[in-house]
Amino acid sequence: MILIKNGYIKTMSKEGDIENGQILVENGKIKAIGKIVEAPKDVEVIDANGCIVSPGFIDGHCHIGMWEEGIGFEGDDGNEAVEPVTPHLRAIDSINPMCVAFEEAIEGGVTTAVTGPGSANVIGGTFLAMKTYGKRVDKMIIKDPIAMKIAFGENPKRVYDDQHKSPTTRMATAAILRETLFEAKQYLENIELSKEDSDKKPDYDMRMEALLPVLRREIPLKAHAHRADDIFTALRIAKEFNVDITLEHCTEGHLIADELAEEGKPAFVGPTLSGKSKYELRNLTFATPKVLCEKGLKIGIITDSPVIPLQYLSMCAGLAVKSGLDEQEAWKAITINPAEIVGIADKVGSLEVGKDADIVVFKGNPLLDVNYKTMYTIINGQIVYSSK
Repeated sequence: MILIKNGYIKTMSKEGDIENGQILVENGKIKAIGKIVEAPKDVEVIDANGCIVSPGFIDGHCHIGMWEEGIGFEGDDGNEAVEPVTPHLRAIDSINPMCVAFEEAIEGGVTTAVTGPGSANVIGGTFLAMKTYGKRVDKMIIKDPIAMKIAFGENPKRVYDDQHKSPTTRMATAAILRETLFEAKQYLENIELSKEDSDKKPDYDMRMEALLPVLRREIPLKAHAHRADDIFTALRIAKEFNVDITLEHCTEGHLIADELAEEGKPAFVGPTLSGKSKYELRNLTFATPKVLCEKGLKIGIITDSPVIPLQYLSMCAGLAVKSGLDEQEAWKAITINPAEIVGIADKVGSLEVGKDADIVVFKGNPLLDVNYKTMYTIINGQIVYSSK
């Protein structure tokens, strides 16, 4: 049992901030929170005087554990770039939680990562949400799957042009996605028909099975799209098949904010703390979160780790504040917003009774103060990092 006291608590809930508040942690959960809470005399105490106490940060789109730090090919397990349609691939089978990136993320206050395949393929496989502390990925999972990765624009074009096969155009990328979703739709229809007529039951198809949660709207498509035209193509296809979708990267979102407001789909914005390494990033700006947020869209700010190391997630949020994003909205963009977008807000993203005790104690403001220091990181009620 742990009692955190005297801190400035950013609950990220409807209750708002609590000055000089207390949090009681028991059995991995938040048992009580408020100005004063009852606690046993023998409880372990963390004095957070002069510190900010917040929920653990959440990166809603990264590839931690899929591309291991400092290894090269042996640790490169994020793209099966030999065929453009691989929905049956699962992130859980590539993640190495022993990678040093997890330790660094914890030190930066990131306690949850939404990670999965890269963007080489039109359909890349499933993402999952996991805690950043542990030895065995199976025990770190919060939710699996959380989304099906798809990709538009330069990446699949470049990968398969190099192999002299389709897709080498945006037309082909869209056509391959449509064709696959149509096949999956027929597969699902035959499964439903087989309930009345067993002869209609299709032969087992692992790729089609992986897409059934998408067609049943149990998980969304997670659509890599930087350019405005690619964003609209992603939305167009999602409408055609009546499936859910989240917009990933959304680099030119600020240019089409009015249109995106009409659609109302959430967006994970980033990575922005990087150079314009390809043409579709020519309009890259930290102002995008502000523009989308002011149009009423729910946003998350992301690192796309390893593009930006995960421990700099709060810096990315801070630079969005520098470009005009309201500070409280920036806090939301790396806590409760991503939790709500990916469907894990019942467990993480805010400090509330009954939720997982994923809590970080900061000396200084991690969004605004480059000299901030992480004093403690707590995951599932366990102190997994201490600066002392």
